[in-house]
Amino acid sequence: MRAARLIKMVLLLQSRPSMTAAELARELEVSERTVTRDAQALAEAGVPVYADRGRAGGYRLVGGYRTRLTGLGRSEAEALFLSGVPGALREMGLEDAASAARLKVSAALMPSLSDASHAAAQRFHLDAPGWFTEPKTPELLPAVADAVWDDRRMVARYRRADSDVERELEPYGLVLKAGVWYLCARVAADPDSYRVYRIDRFTVVEPGAERFVRDPDFDLPAFWEERAEQFARSILRAEVVVRLSANGARRLPYAVDPVAAREALDAAGEPDPDDDGWVTVTLPVESEEVAHSQLAGLGPDVEVLTPESLRARFTSDALRLTALYHRP
Repeated sequence: MRAARLIKMVLLLQSRPSMTAAELARELEVSERTVTRDAQALAEAGVPVYADRGRAGGYRLVGGYRTRLTGLGRSEAEALFLSGVPGALREMGLEDAASAARLKVSAALMPSLSDASHAAAQRFHLDAPGWFTEPKTPELLPAVADAVWDDRRMVARYRRADSDVERELEPYGLVLKAGVWYLCARVAADPDSYRVYRIDRFTVVEPGAERFVRDPDFDLPAFWEERAEQFARSILRAEVVVRLSANGARRLPYAVDPVAAREALDAAGEPDPDDDGWVTVTLPVESEEVAHSQLAGLGPDVEVLTPESLRARFTSDALRLTALYHRP
């Protein structure tokens, strides 16, 4: 534990011109007295740590000393590629590895590039969850992440409908979509079966001792894009026919599934000039209830033609609004 702390102290001093005892204590999560003892131990071991006295003093390395302890380990190198998503790293249990990797890189950089990490952090930040949501980190995410990084088979039990199902999985990759974590995995008993699981539905995760051999042709981004499109299409089980004004056609992709909206508008052709530019489209939707909620946002720029039951809902809405706004 102390050896790791001493190495980190050297790397900190190597990446900055000078640091006070208070700054070192905060970074190392120890007391200032411990910092003093550690600096003395480094000096006795031959590391040229020098202490400047006075109000503006601090610790620094003398004579351009550079440690050779800057080689990145595998987990640190992998975490470094995700260092722009600190929330995701923290949830997967990789925050310490990423911190060590960034520190080693900073220590290895030329002095003229010492502010590179700060400059990057001030120019890019990823906030993955959607608005008006409070995402919860799945309790079993770190265990799943360990199995993914280590190419280790795992036994997972997860909730499906009213029952629990148990599978032995080969965990290929993690996806964070709108604040929700998913696992892309291959079922061990069926090498051709790749599936997607919501990690917050796992109730038990038991990493095994056996590692699996990855399919070299598996492409995680391409697989996710394909499955996400399949999922979006699979839930659009109903159809409605609507008329849209020019403004309604423009706003439709923002009210319903954007891919379905654009395909419906493309299939409808050009607006009818004899109908004030309105266009009739056949739109796939999840259900009548969902369509009612989504299309209501278009207000008077949409008219439902079929099904009759959905048209009746909007007729009822219109009558209630008329009565409401006609009151003195």
